[in-house]
Amino acid sequence: MTGLALIERKWRHGAPWRAVPVVLAVGAFALAGCAALSNPTPSEKDEALYATSQPNLMSLSEVVEKHPDDPQAYNMRGSVLGEAGRSEQALADFNKAISLDPNYAQAYANRGLVYRQTNKLELALADYNKALSIDGAYAPAYLGRGIVYRQQGRSMPALEDFNKAIALRPDNPQAYYNRGLLYQSQHQHQFAIDDFSTAIGLANQKPEPYAARALSYLAIGDVKSAATDLDAAVQMQPGNLQAWTSRGLAYERLGQKDKAAGSYAKALNLNEKYEPARAGFARVGGKIGQSYQTF
Repeated sequence: MTGLALIERKWRHGAPWRAVPVVLAVGAFALAGCAALSNPTPSEKDEALYATSQPNLMSLSEVVEKHPDDPQAYNMRGSVLGEAGRSEQALADFNKAISLDPNYAQAYANRGLVYRQTNKLELALADYNKALSIDGAYAPAYLGRGIVYRQQGRSMPALEDFNKAIALRPDNPQAYYNRGLLYQSQHQHQFAIDDFSTAIGLANQKPEPYAARALSYLAIGDVKSAATDLDAAVQMQPGNLQAWTSRGLAYERLGQKDKAAGSYAKALNLNEKYEPARAGFARVGGKIGQSYQTF
């Protein structure tokens, strides 16, 4: 059995990511804090097969019962528990794996992810550092630590870690996506667009990099490209409130008020109190109860 790194599997396996934050000011566009989608987010993933169904969890528990001294068994079950949002149980399994094998880099990285997801950033950072002290070529730990650094506003060490993660695993779309978010937060939009494009090339069925790239396209005034990306994002994730709102803004800027109103209306159907969508809907002359074109 291979040790797992619990790295938010949402790029390659169909679970929805938390939406990329898109904040709209009334009459203006503003980039939000660009959090990862463990926000998150996502956001790193080792090559492992995940399954969060109850039968699979039961099977993993049977493995643990049969092999109570196998740290990989606890690490595997902890990964599934963490993916299912059962953080305390996941931590217990990772703690057990580490107690059985204090040099188990993946278990430290997995525990670091759970700490990061529960906003215990200093504990997450300590675990990622420990994982890297054991295995200095462990790409998921660089990616996870980079995300923590970015969340802490430490841009330079975050960039260094994302660069290292990409050098070690150039096929990992989440590394490019997270580096793109970092560039975006620094208003380096062309670099951000390049990284989001690479992420899309590696995992073209996930909405997050499309939505993120659209933000940078809007920021540099390429509204048509932003609209195209947001078309893709909302088709992949129809429940994405922020993407619908951003799409409304893009079409509003293109002068296509019917499509803009339709997009804002979709957002309001998801949350009728969402003020950016309400303001946009009013700006384009939207009327409650009227039908609008969306595509």
